[in-house]
Amino acid sequence: MEGEKIDLKTAFALFKDEKHIDRPVMMGVLKDVFMTQLTKTFGTADNFDVIINVDKGDCEIYQNLEVVETVENPNTQISLEEVNKSGDDYELGETFTRRVELKDFGRRGILNIRQNLQGRIMDIEKANLYNKYTDKIGEIFTGEIYQNFSKELLILDEDGNELRLPKSEQIPGEHFKKNESVRAIIKSVEMKNNTTPYIVLSRTSEDFLRKLFEQEVPEIYDGLITIKKVVRIPGERAKVAVESYDDRIDPIGACIGVKGSRIIGIVRELRNENIDVLQWTSNTQLLIQRALNPAKISSIDMGTGEDDKIKVFMLPEEVKKGIGKGGCNIKLASMLVGREIEVWREVPKDDEAGEDEDEDVLLSEFSNEIDPWVIERLQAIGCDTAKSVLALDPEDIAKRADLEDETVEDVMNILREEFEEE
Repeated sequence: MEGEKIDLKTAFALFKDEKHIDRPVMMGVLKDVFMTQLTKTFGTADNFDVIINVDKGDCEIYQNLEVVETVENPNTQISLEEVNKSGDDYELGETFTRRVELKDFGRRGILNIRQNLQGRIMDIEKANLYNKYTDKIGEIFTGEIYQNFSKELLILDEDGNELRLPKSEQIPGEHFKKNESVRAIIKSVEMKNNTTPYIVLSRTSEDFLRKLFEQEVPEIYDGLITIKKVVRIPGERAKVAVESYDDRIDPIGACIGVKGSRIIGIVRELRNENIDVLQWTSNTQLLIQRALNPAKISSIDMGTGEDDKIKVFMLPEEVKKGIGKGGCNIKLASMLVGREIEVWREVPKDDEAGEDEDEDVLLSEFSNEIDPWVIERLQAIGCDTAKSVLALDPEDIAKRADLEDETVEDVMNILREEFEEE
């Protein structure tokens, strides 16, 4: 037993230097570890004093025993006869103090102390890591890729802590290699089953785009320009609404930079995601017009309630521009104003109809090939001619007219054949 020791100096160094744990916490944990083991070994720790000497790297433990005539509990009492064997002169009721050696804990007790101390260090390390990154949520992190898994990237910080970039938080189509540097925003920090904190990064978050603008545009960082709202379809397109509190500053020009010098770096970071910068306004109709640019809007029906869909009417040649590729433009505009927007084809008056209108064909002419109820559904969303249907995105038609994708595809094939024959 004499040879059994706990290397407290190493333990202190582990706390102070590697884990960055301050002195009061370090002393408290070490004392608690020994008090816990004293309770297990002796049944109670109430009559023990534990003195931690951080500078020397040692620990002194003293047991306080009551001097009695007859010992009933050897862990708290000592007989008068035994205590006076060494020539001391104690009286009944006094306290005799003896030093507890490490060997008194036994081999199992020493092992428990080691394991408990190691566990407490790990718990504090986890808590410190959790608090460190919780305070950094919403900040941009730059790190090196350590492992590239199919479902996530494992990234290490400067202290060797693991951060993860899930596939769902990566921009579609982007690929990374091991040891490559990557930038992302710290999205969340979770504790799962008392394991190491699970730190999640994101490159698809609107906040990531917001922070990139803060880094690239000094006026935003300084508070002269405010980003009012950011909406994204990652890898496709984004809209950033900005506002300046200084009339001398052009918020859009400041964000884009001379010849696009500021925004080009953001676009490259986001794998060529198209970014529309527009001026914010509290006027919803004006905001919609700016969001759907370059499409020209004829009129807007805001509906009677906040839950109603906003109907935007456009001339046939403007519809495709308003909806955008794959419905991207209209989706982002809806996200920007916080209400669903539908693009409706405006039917020109007879005296304003051009030659293209004369070449169009009414849907009612296809009643032999398209079910009447399908034609009625299409007419209900403002599509009364063949070209008005072909001008819209199939997914948009299916959603607005409540039709199956296959049905919409069949209808569009029939209508295309009409003009191909011509």
